[in-house]
Amino acid sequence: MGRSCDFLFALAVFILLIHVHTSVSTVPNISNDEAALLAFKSHISFSPNNILATNWSSSSPVCTWIGITCNSRHHRVTTLDISSMQLHGTIPPHLGNLSFLVSLDISDNTFYGELPEELAHLQRLKLTNVTSNNFTGVIPSFLSLLPNLRIVLLSDNQFFGEVPSSLSNITKLQVLGIKGNFLVGEIPRELGDLRYMTFLYLSLNQLTGAIPPSIFNITTMQVIALANNNLTGELPMTICDHLPNLVGLYLSRNYLDGVIPPTLEKCRKLQILSLSINEFAGTVPRELANLTSLTGLYLGGQHLGGI
Repeated sequence: MGRSCDFLFALAVFILLIHVHTSVSTVPNISNDEAALLAFKSHISFSPNNILATNWSSSSPVCTWIGITCNSRHHRVTTLDISSMQLHGTIPPHLGNLSFLVSLDISDNTFYGELPEELAHLQRLKLTNVTSNNFTGVIPSFLSLLPNLRIVLLSDNQFFGEVPSSLSNITKLQVLGIKGNFLVGEIPRELGDLRYMTFLYLSLNQLTGAIPPSIFNITTMQVIALANNNLTGELPMTICDHLPNLVGLYLSRNYLDGVIPPTLEKCRKLQILSLSINEFAGTVPRELANLTSLTGLYLGGQHLGGI
């Protein structure tokens, strides 16, 4: 009987220890986030007024640090916004340990180098904004591994290479901004599979080839900005058949030819139509007068007849 009681007691203690261990292991640990952010801080070589040196300190709670927002339920870092702080440095792989991060905004600084592949661990990420820095390398392939991304802003950096077709795997993507880089090659037709896309910014690159017709089939699209590239070919007559929400079409400074489609009148919400400095021929379609929402029409720099 005594041995039986001892066995049952030992079993109860073992079960209790398992429960405690499991509970502890699943409790979100803010110290993981603190370590990741302090590692990030150590890679910043310049910070005006030492703003992070005096604020990002283990002597104060992480959730009170400048640029940091925490989830009230889990007490983990969900937003990192250190934009426009004139920071200079690189992005360490440790940033991939912010497993609850939803929004990452480090825009308008002078960060450089490549974005670490460890950012692929940020599976909750919905927004990533690294605009206006000095990042280089190809467009990171790990972006296609982040299924919850809605907004990707990589503009005004030094990215090179082609626009990866794998971006079409980010099925929830709504905004893609990669203007002002050194991208070459053709625009992947697969981008037309992004059925929730509303803003596409690829201007100020060195893209070539024709604009994929699939881009003009995204019914949610509001702005298509492909200006200042080396794009060629004609605009399809069906250009506005599936763009009921389009408000801005920016295609100036390319090598587009053919005629300006009179069917542009079907884009009833169009406010800005920029087709200047291309190789369009013929006359300006009278049908453009039916675009009653139009506030900006740019057709200069080519041989076009009047209305």
